[in-house]
Amino acid sequence: MSLQRLVSKPAPLLPFLFTAYPEVKKTKVRLWLKHGAVHVNGTSTKRHDHALARGDKITIRPQKAPPDTSPLPPGLRILHEDGAVLVVEKPAGWLTIAKDSGKGRNIYSVLMDHVRSANPKLKVWIVHRLDRETSGLIVFAKTEGAKRTLQQHWQEFDKRYLAVVEGVPKEAKGTIRSYLDESNPMRVYSSAQSEDTREAVTHYQVLKQGQGRSLIQLTLETGRRHQIRVQLSDARCPVVGDPRYGAKTDPVGRLALHASHLSFRHPVDGSRMTFDSALPKDLAALLPK
Repeated sequence: MSLQRLVSKPAPLLPFLFTAYPEVKKTKVRLWLKHGAVHVNGTSTKRHDHALARGDKITIRPQKAPPDTSPLPPGLRILHEDGAVLVVEKPAGWLTIAKDSGKGRNIYSVLMDHVRSANPKLKVWIVHRLDRETSGLIVFAKTEGAKRTLQQHWQEFDKRYLAVVEGVPKEAKGTIRSYLDESNPMRVYSSAQSEDTREAVTHYQVLKQGQGRSLIQLTLETGRRHQIRVQLSDARCPVVGDPRYGAKTDPVGRLALHASHLSFRHPVDGSRMTFDSALPKDLAALLPK
């Protein structure tokens, strides 16, 4: 494979690379950029949006990734990183970002340290949040433009969760629709449709049941605060470990809710990105084998 290409017409760097090297996986192309392997007219660049002009010479000089100078705390895993997006798998017990008091382990500060270990000018942006005691997949942006694009298309994300609940739903699969009042910062309520409520829609399917509990897969059509917890409580199947919304048991000392699947379009090149995270062992142990 020739690692040199000439630019025939103006284009941003990353889309040009995808087109110029169709035999190379997009993940590898992004790694070329991340580790400084892409040279434009002899100068290394890591900017995915670097503006190319006709006649520019692109040279790929693959090299080993530099050692990680900011190891992540145990339990946190970066599943994907490029110039625009970070996808992280988090354990329970971590805030997305510190509260007003500044207390609490939070992913935002860890990722800020991580990106700034490579470049002190880099930042991360919050795209969405997970409750402290919810584990699983969460997306951050590495540019303000990527953040805006991801949030503008948030309703188009395919978002799925796994929950271990008390009891068994009346139907093995279905859709829960309700209107949620989110005005109370401590607790969300279902209420009649009004100016103070927003519609919440959750599709669910029972995957396993036994020992007085059920494992449910939930696909969110909307993304309201505490949506899953409130609607399952209303269905008399509260999430295990969630006394705020009616749970009577807490066998593992945390909310039995896991963000298991995310699929969305990359904010820069539009490619489909899909990530899955298995049910953690502590939650799997709550169910019969």
